Amino acid sequence: MKRILVSGGAGFLGSHLCEQLILQGNEVICIDNYFTGNKDNILHLRDYDKFELVRHDVTNPFMAEVEEIYHLACPASPIHYQFNPLKTLKTSFLGTMNMMGLAKRVKARILIASTSEVYGDPQVHPQREDYWGNVNPIGPRACYDEGKRVAESLAVNYMHQHGVDIRIMRIFNTYGPKMHPEDGRVVSNFINQALNGQNITVYGEGNQTRSFCYVSDLIEGMMKLMATNKYQGPVNLGNSDEFTILELANMVVDMTDSSSQIIFEPLPQDDPMQRRPDLTKAKQLLNWSPKIKLADGLSKTIEYFKGLYQ
Repeated sequence: MKRILVSGGAGFLGSHLCEQLILQGNEVICIDNYFTGNKDNILHLRDYDKFELVRHDVTNPFMAEVEEIYHLACPASPIHYQFNPLKTLKTSFLGTMNMMGLAKRVKARILIASTSEVYGDPQVHPQREDYWGNVNPIGPRACYDEGKRVAESLAVNYMHQHGVDIRIMRIFNTYGPKMHPEDGRVVSNFINQALNGQNITVYGEGNQTRSFCYVSDLIEGMMKLMATNKYQGPVNLGNSDEFTILELANMVVDMTDSSSQIIFEPLPQDDPMQRRPDLTKAKQLLNWSPKIKLADGLSKTIEYFKGLYQ
């Protein structure tokens, strides 16, 4: 049993993580300011004596005696991180600095949730961890892209200068139950539109690609990364099965038996054309690879969204 802090613990990924950590018998402190997190995601955990919920914004320092820190706090969908780009940057920089400072003081191992967005609109495919990316530092996505890049830099320099025991995971598109229904991500968008009989909005011609990882696979990889004593730099976590956005749209329409029509809108600025992780390091270092196929994961996610409308 360990005492573990999860920042952003009421969010999509954080709530699934808190649940798994509690089920393993750990003591968990969950902090969240509920900007994108939802208290309903973790209310059922309040019945556990080893679960503690604290309303807190990570841009302010936080003190707790813990052995491990999962730092997940940050808006992660374009709609949310572009709503207040300065707040997104502050969360990425000040939030990470505060969590790193706590890890330094209490000598905790800390895992930083980074993102495939650090690769920008990649010119290398699939994306390996040694690729430095192709990011527009002044574009509409920069508050998140560059925010996560500086978060990685903070973590690495805390490791070099203060000996903090860090882990960096680069998360590729993840989906599943407890996604925010209005987060603007492609999976939740398509499912919402299909279930409500609205047009399915595809940007560009729909030939841009993404790789979709089901949430349980991602959480397993995250926990394995925290546990390994053989850390060797940032690790991609995601699913390497690649689909076009148009393929995903058609799958959702078919699986929901929807009458929705697919319509096409202009491609947003700096929207990447290809996203697929090279998972060689995760397989070798963690003995991990995703198990859930897209059709199976979509089925579970669609059932969750149906429940929201009942």
